[in-house]
Amino acid sequence: MAPYTPLLTVRGSEGLYMVNGPPHFTESSVLPRESGKNCKVYTFSKDGTLFAWGNGEKINIINVTNKGLLHSFDLPKTVCLEFSPKNTVLATWQPYTTSKDGTAGVPNLQLYDVKTGTCLKAFIQKKMQNWCPFWSEDETICARNVNNEVHFFENNNFNTTANKLHLQKINDFVLSPGPQPYKVAVYVPGSKGAPSFVRLYQYPNFDGPHAALANKSFFKADKVTMLWNKKATAVLVIASTDVDKTGASYYGEQTLHYIATNGESAVVQLPKSGPIYDVVWNSNSTEFCAVYGFMPAKATIFNLKCDPVFDFGTGPRNAAYFSPHGHILVLAGFGNLRGQMEVWDVKNYKLISKPVASDSTYFAWCPDGEHILTATCAPRLRVNNGYKIWHYTGSVLHKYDVPANVELWQVSWQPFLDGIFPAKTITYQAVPSEVPREEPKTATAYRPPALRNKPTTNSKLHEEEPPQNMKPQPGNDKPLSKNALKNQRKHEAKKAAKQEARSDKSLDLSPTPTSQSSAQNTIPQPTTGDPEVDKKIKNLKKKLKAIEQLKEQAATGKQLEKNQLEKIQKEKALLRELEDLELGI
Repeated sequence: MAPYTPLLTVRGSEGLYMVNGPPHFTESSVLPRESGKNCKVYTFSKDGTLFAWGNGEKINIINVTNKGLLHSFDLPKTVCLEFSPKNTVLATWQPYTTSKDGTAGVPNLQLYDVKTGTCLKAFIQKKMQNWCPFWSEDETICARNVNNEVHFFENNNFNTTANKLHLQKINDFVLSPGPQPYKVAVYVPGSKGAPSFVRLYQYPNFDGPHAALANKSFFKADKVTMLWNKKATAVLVIASTDVDKTGASYYGEQTLHYIATNGESAVVQLPKSGPIYDVVWNSNSTEFCAVYGFMPAKATIFNLKCDPVFDFGTGPRNAAYFSPHGHILVLAGFGNLRGQMEVWDVKNYKLISKPVASDSTYFAWCPDGEHILTATCAPRLRVNNGYKIWHYTGSVLHKYDVPANVELWQVSWQPFLDGIFPAKTITYQAVPSEVPREEPKTATAYRPPALRNKPTTNSKLHEEEPPQNMKPQPGNDKPLSKNALKNQRKHEAKKAAKQEARSDKSLDLSPTPTSQSSAQNTIPQPTTGDPEVDKKIKNLKKKLKAIEQLKEQAATGKQLEKNQLEKIQKEKALLRELEDLELGI
């Protein structure tokens, strides 16, 4: 059997068409090109076998395998499409409108039977947000939010409401992935001094004070994002406010919460303050990655105990993407950042490549777990529109730039079910490519007129933190008992006392202070000729001296504060910076 090749769907002002995926990148015959600017929406089914699109007149469904047209519906105003997980139902949504005399409008959310083409049910759905009903993966249940309560339908029978989950003003809900038993996470915003909360339920056990599997309440939440892991054992909740009352951020305040179906819950402690840009689960459901903190942002992988496993340090990034198999992680800086990507081997925590996809507005992993799609689309950016196909080792395998005065609106991969593409061994060597390598444009830093004729210094606005493994090392993973800890501190105190006695002896044998001061006067300190650099060297030496003192205090058994421990961690970086400055002397 020939290996599967994912298709690429491209929509823009040139029309709608498909492209064969790697390694060919030729236009596909699966979909005859739809010319014109009227195509507003398209979607694949979850397994990639069906494709539906709207051309401004009709909604068409084709079978991707045999290229045959299945159905065509007269729905010219449709702007949203979605297939149910097993391809039984096609959901369509068009903007809700009322007549001039104020009477209620016609139902705008239609559910069609894909097999027969008949309309199963039509609902009124005024808001575009969360317009689509949620199905379980086997389509046994389907749910939608109706007037602040969740209505459940069974076996695609939309004429009878099988169950209702009623809480005061349910704002949002998410069904769990995977097989039975089904679970649902619901969010209720706080009011009149009461906190907001997220609760987990198992369908259909909604009644009674102890019906909830877990409950987590919190203040400072205008909206939340709820993320189930693949095994449906836990939910991550990003709670955010629209305004940061401290004035520290334009983005409001965010907090990250962990809720497990066994009743456990916790606030995920993020070491750096600032916005939470992205949180993503690994497909193995045992770890998640968070990108957070004021720029340069930190990225950290946490386990199910919310303990940090690996810290990727700081860098220009605001997004994280696990590969479909979960063995590769891409940390990227898109939007107002310059598009730098870091591709990491998650098992060994080794950096594979560091490509730059400038001006990218879209990123997606190919279902094969080897290729990456980045694109620059309108209306986010109306210039330099186009897309690139990368190998994760950093090679650009295909590049398409749209012609002048043409816009690219959307581009995406054909989805496939899990298990179709087996995981391959990670390679660190860049794969060969026929696309010429582009050197990323490096913008020179602004220098004020007064400094333009002076030698440049290696000063940085931010001290970047290096990656570090946060797992407890073998032999140190067991916590010490109280007696062992006490003995260890006594031993360290004795060791420190001995060192102090030795240093006192060496001071007795050293020259008198007067001879030392005279020697200092006769031997001038080395200078760079640049007072700014000299000042930096002096400050660095002062910081290093303070770190030495802190280390001595720690050796005597004194408990150090968190900020003092952070200072000690920066010692290597400070020594490197001092060395760089002194080499320029």
